[in-house]
Amino acid sequence: MTRPLIDTTALEKALDEFADARDWRRFHSPKNLAMALTGEVGELVEIFQWCSEEESWRVAQVPETAEHVRQELADVALYLVRLASVLGVDLNAAIGDKLLLNAKKYPSL
Repeated sequence: MTRPLIDTTALEKALDEFADARDWRRFHSPKNLAMALTGEVGELVEIFQWCSEEESWRVAQVPETAEHVRQELADVALYLVRLASVLGVDLNAAIGDKLLLNAKKYPSL
């Protein structure tokens, strides 16, 4: 077996423990998690809303936006991993499969 592209095992465990410690598992339906993920993506997009193309390349380096970008990217990743875990989707396998499909759909020049 090749090395995983993304190993979310430890993060899935940490998110499970976090949810269980707060009795949040009952709120973590796929619908609710997908909606929360969408909200977090919206908050990330909001950072870029009024940026020029050039400014958008620097949002992670500019002190006024750097920490906000980091936090929103983390929120997106956390909800994505939690949603995949709740649905029983092997994110590594899904990503590997999608990369292969994209390579076939969009061959190299």
